[in-house]
Amino acid sequence: MLSRFVSGSVRNLEREYCCTVRLLDDSEYTCTIQRDAKGQYLFDLICHHLNLLEKDYFGIRYVDPDKQRHWLELTRSIAKQMKSQPPFTMCLRVKFYPPDPAALKEEITRYLVFLQIKRDLYHGRLLCKTSDAALLAAYILQAEIGDYDPGKHPEGYSSKFQFFPKHSEKLERRIADIHKTELIGQTPETSERNFLQKAQMLETYGVDPHPCKDVSGNPAFLAFTPFGFVVLQGNKRVHFLKWNEVTKLKFEGKTFHIYANQKEIILTYFAPTPEACKHLWKCGVENQAFYKLEKSSQVRTVSSSNLFFKGSRFRYSGRVAKEVMEQSAKIKREPPEIHRAGMVPSRSCPSITHGPRLSSVPRTRRRAVHISIMEGLESLRDSAHSTPVRSVSHGEAFIPRSRSQATDSGEGTAVISDEAYSPLDSVLPTPVSEHGTAELSGSRQLINGAPCSIEEEKESEAGTPTHGEGGDFGAQEGAARGALSEVEQVNKFVLSVLRLLLVTIGLLFVLLLLLIVLTESDLDVAFLRDIRRTPEFEQFHYEYFCPLRRWFACKLRWVGGLLVSK
Repeated sequence: MLSRFVSGSVRNLEREYCCTVRLLDDSEYTCTIQRDAKGQYLFDLICHHLNLLEKDYFGIRYVDPDKQRHWLELTRSIAKQMKSQPPFTMCLRVKFYPPDPAALKEEITRYLVFLQIKRDLYHGRLLCKTSDAALLAAYILQAEIGDYDPGKHPEGYSSKFQFFPKHSEKLERRIADIHKTELIGQTPETSERNFLQKAQMLETYGVDPHPCKDVSGNPAFLAFTPFGFVVLQGNKRVHFLKWNEVTKLKFEGKTFHIYANQKEIILTYFAPTPEACKHLWKCGVENQAFYKLEKSSQVRTVSSSNLFFKGSRFRYSGRVAKEVMEQSAKIKREPPEIHRAGMVPSRSCPSITHGPRLSSVPRTRRRAVHISIMEGLESLRDSAHSTPVRSVSHGEAFIPRSRSQATDSGEGTAVISDEAYSPLDSVLPTPVSEHGTAELSGSRQLINGAPCSIEEEKESEAGTPTHGEGGDFGAQEGAARGALSEVEQVNKFVLSVLRLLLVTIGLLFVLLLLLIVLTESDLDVAFLRDIRRTPEFEQFHYEYFCPLRRWFACKLRWVGGLLVSK
């Protein structure tokens, strides 16, 4: 935390920053950026490196020193967004999931989305029933190791790969049976396309979960998908609002509100921190604009408050889904070559992706320590807001039908899996940096209140000072964190007061101008007549207003003469 106080002066001395972006296959792309480079510059560099044209579905994510995730804004300076000191570490991820990923124009785009969904499956974000899970895992096997070969694949070969946070021997046998008998002859491209088609039909497709609590204090996960806003609790989807039903998203502090037009629904949830709530709100604004609007010209600046001088303001700056698909249809080039490689079987591997390295930059050595799943679950319970405020809700019972259910389904909720939805089941080893100490191994890395995956934990390393560098560093950091929090609250209050003051002064100025215009007009109103008879008005009229009017008339005649002469 103390790094924030000195980072500004350090950055001012540097003209270039080193930036590392972790790609979807876990390779790294390292480059040097100018101090004033915007996010669009870095994003274009990465897309050029990947030979990617359908790039609007992707984004760059980073984690600040407080373990809060953010999407890099492409229109703003990179250095001004990063709260940590350089070198900066980020990652490329799918930001807007395609509504129909199998229908993407180029194979390179489908392959990158395939890697993202495979990552979601492993980390517990894409949850499904056992039958669907077996088929998805079999598609992954077929895409990356090819047809079953008794000489290369001994009995129990599927158990050497980890597709999910946890699975049983029965599921492993089912995966192997499908791979052996049902997928023979499928090319990697076909298997990946079938994988995408199956994943797209799942209730948790495109879910990037935000842990929250409802008004009763029950844990829930909020997410924005290509089809709308969803709320997941247990093994069910308890709320689903299509994008055309969502009318407004608001937040204040830790409280997040969703307004819907049908039955005037107002859903209220509580995020772990104000920063997590703001991130949730910005993600909702961007997803609603991307999937709901017809043209990017329809995008408007959105305020988090009803009062225009209070709250946060944000505007989505990219193209919308319809424009992206129209642009993709115009792509005419030879498909870029994709070099796929087989998986390396490893039970402890954080990702089963060992495909083509899209970058030649070597990865740094890493060590890992294990933390339990139950610790992660307790962390979520402790970090979420535990004092719910009463919600003003007019339609708690309203839950629209699922897109995968029948047209006339009467069910209120949709069962998404055999087990409760909990991305915390994917707790992974916490990496220790080269210069770290054993003390760091005991710390729990949390992002938005949830344990972060290994690549997300690495993203925060660049901005997270290691413990043990000084005996009193922990105490100093805690004191600095508290002081900074108080300063931020004071700054927000002062800023709100200044906005109110400026708006008031502006309104008074406008009213004064309107009054002057009315009094100088020919309107015969008793109120205006009384004003015109006062000595103060007569003095203002003859000493200020009349000379100013003559000056403007002279200037207008002069400009008119110039235009006539030309």
